[in-house]
Amino acid sequence: MIRTGPGGEVVDPLEVQFAYSRTADGRPWVMANFVTTIDGATVVEGGSTAINDDDDKAMFQAIRAVADFILVGAGTLRAEKYGPTDLDESRRNRREQAGLEPTPHLVTVSGSLDLDPGARVFSDPDNRVTVLTGIDADDSKRLPLQDVADVIQLEDLTAEGIAHYLRMAGVVLIEGGPGLFGQFVSAGLVDEVCWTIAPVLYAGESPRMAHGKPVVPPTEMRLDNVLYGDRALFTRYVKV
Repeated sequence: MIRTGPGGEVVDPLEVQFAYSRTADGRPWVMANFVTTIDGATVVEGGSTAINDDDDKAMFQAIRAVADFILVGAGTLRAEKYGPTDLDESRRNRREQAGLEPTPHLVTVSGSLDLDPGARVFSDPDNRVTVLTGIDADDSKRLPLQDVADVIQLEDLTAEGIAHYLRMAGVVLIEGGPGLFGQFVSAGLVDEVCWTIAPVLYAGESPRMAHGKPVVPPTEMRLDNVLYGDRALFTRYVKV
């Protein structure tokens, strides 16, 4: 459970997420969700699973529940061994109450199309993944993927081009990786960051949340809310 302070009330992560207002002018609201160690590592032992706990998993699913589209880079899709997008009955019901489709739609971005058509993420024909790639995509990789996914070739495979393609969405959730998220940061298209801090130190050479062209001056964010569970700290930042 998530608590609002020492001895404070117990809150439902799902209702917390649905209580936030998320509206952008003329484009989708773009939010990102990351978990790191105290010293900033996003990858521990090859992925983020080692730093997840039950509270983080509950918040992860609650954040997913408010999105129209989940956007993830191909590298993260492979590293985290994504499966088909699915939510439990309570989250599907809550989405339907909010006028959303039962499950968010998964979109991955890959210029190289280095994706295995036999991967588990492509195994549900009722929840086909959309793969965004460039107009010069390799046909020898594109054609096999088209059997299991909706492959869309964009002339502009930048953050701006992706946001334009998803322009009819209300909320787009970025789950990684740092290159894709960095593009959106550099383009000034990030409205919200949900950052979970796990109470561990790791050191190593893990990537940061975002890699890319620096934003000058940096984008100002304000701390909107802080929650905590048995171990982890949950913060929400929104664009000023």
